[in-house]
Amino acid sequence: MAGEMLSPTPQESKRNRLKPHIMVFPYPAQGHLLPLLDLTHQLCLLGNVTVSIIVTPKNLPHLSPLLSAHPSAVSAVTLPLPHSPSGAENVKDLGCTPHIMASLRQLRDPIIKWLRSHPNHPVALISDFFLGWTNDLGVPRFAFFSSGAFFASLVHYVSDKRHLYDQTEPVCISDLPRSPVFKTEHLPLTPQSPLSRDVNIVRDMTMNFSSHGCIFNSCNCLEEEYMEYLKLKVGHNRVFGVGPVSSVGLGKGKSELNVDVKTLFSWLDGCPDGSVLYICFGSQKVLTKEQCDALALGLEKSLTRFVWVAKTDPIPDGFEDRVAGRGMIIRGWAPQVAVLSHVAVGGFLSHCGWNSVLEAVASGTMILAWPMEADQFVDAKLLVEYTGVAVSVCEGGKTVPNPHELGRVIAESMGEQGRELRVRAKEMGKKARAATEVRGSSTIDLERLVKELGSL
Repeated sequence: MAGEMLSPTPQESKRNRLKPHIMVFPYPAQGHLLPLLDLTHQLCLLGNVTVSIIVTPKNLPHLSPLLSAHPSAVSAVTLPLPHSPSGAENVKDLGCTPHIMASLRQLRDPIIKWLRSHPNHPVALISDFFLGWTNDLGVPRFAFFSSGAFFASLVHYVSDKRHLYDQTEPVCISDLPRSPVFKTEHLPLTPQSPLSRDVNIVRDMTMNFSSHGCIFNSCNCLEEEYMEYLKLKVGHNRVFGVGPVSSVGLGKGKSELNVDVKTLFSWLDGCPDGSVLYICFGSQKVLTKEQCDALALGLEKSLTRFVWVAKTDPIPDGFEDRVAGRGMIIRGWAPQVAVLSHVAVGGFLSHCGWNSVLEAVASGTMILAWPMEADQFVDAKLLVEYTGVAVSVCEGGKTVPNPHELGRVIAESMGEQGRELRVRAKEMGKKARAATEVRGSSTIDLERLVKELGSL
């Protein structure tokens, strides 16, 4: 078993023993790992803490910005991942969450061995909400949710009500604020989900609510009523909304850049304010040929300027020539936060993954919602029906939208008819940014979290 990387000097070790020692355990998927590293960065800035991060060898490079920013406070505990399929250690390399989860569960004994050998025993553990089994490591555990409090509230509610999935009609959850109504296939932990077929994973998801505390990458202006609901259900107020954590985060991988950023931003600089639609469906989803054909035709009919992060999506032949000057296709990674913050960008066609939601909200950008799986249906309801900063354009990972209808909704949302929607999005952006400023709700909750960690 590998020891800690970048070991502190004897003098630093002595100082560090006087500080609360926190253990952090991310889940190795980009949408989970990066927000937890951003939170760790904030804890280091705000709290007088030392941090040990559990990581597998192939995920260690993701820690480089954090280790560089806090060389004396943060160290990595590198543990080999047992029985990893095809040697994969990150969800982006495998795309099969249950296998990764099963492999991570086998790190329990190596972690306990490390805990027993460490001279400065951690006072607390912050681990991803997929890692509920870490509740029993003998350290007060805080579950970190990289998804929202609305989604977590639903998980809490449905976890012991499997009969709900037998219904063919939409389900009204009258116990939750606003009594949301969902199709059964849009609820968390559906019987069809690969996660739900593993009893250990279902148990892990529900164990989060018996943790010492729950931390959400969210803020009051988006989800206060659901964080209050969870405080009521878990029976204490150790529920913290500290997001968007990327607002004062580490910044994301410029080394991953494989797009001519100068060309992209030069083009955006030449576009009228609010005229460009940004399109991206996250790091995992690849559209089918039929979906790409429909989206491309919809974009042509809308006559709207756009930037489409297409990755390996099969773009129709001749499409780029037909939209030359009006649209840009980007293959691979794009600087999403910077693009959304550009004055020319007025809308974001998104799968409504939580990190994309927060980045759009923080930038004050209206969302055109196309939820596809997991928590995305819940996130879309929050945005479209409850906060009014989004409009629905399609739903379902396999659905092919009607290109004529899609083109109409894009044109209306980006045009005069979408003005009120865009104004609401800008107002929400101001509130979300204020949450992470001095005396903002997320800053107050972060300080409350630091105080709780210091008291353990």
